[in-house]
Amino acid sequence: MKRKKFMMGIIFLLCGLTACGSKSYADGIYKAQSQEYINEEDSAAGNGYGVVTLTISGGVITDCQFQTFELDGTLKDEEYGKENGEVANRDFYNKAQKARAACDYYAEQLVEKGDLSDVDAISGATVNYQEFQEAVSEALKQAEQ
Repeated sequence: MKRKKFMMGIIFLLCGLTACGSKSYADGIYKAQSQEYINEEDSAAGNGYGVVTLTISGGVITDCQFQTFELDGTLKDEEYGKENGEVANRDFYNKAQKARAACDYYAEQLVEKGDLSDVDAISGATVNYQEFQEAVSEALKQAEQ
């Protein structure tokens, strides 16, 4: 009997602690932008910002889109890392495209896992990861009830 009461107490405590840290979100579509990232040491290494669009339904994230942009507003797409439409430096282009692909991965992981803290960074795309975290945090602040 004591053991049963003890276990019920533990379960009650854990449920209470979990509820204290959880936030509820209003259904809707929320858009937010990260701050601009400027690499003063090497501008070719990537400058820009990220924009996230979250869809929340039933209080959970059901869709996420994340894109990154150059400082001038140009979308970092399949052309990102090219010079004048050509791949002048294969290593740089590959790194740029890896970072671009990470945007989709981060968005997919957020929808799948449901919690920003469970989305892992990809080596070589840490700036995008930081932009993603910042933009998602801002969008979730908008959605808080």
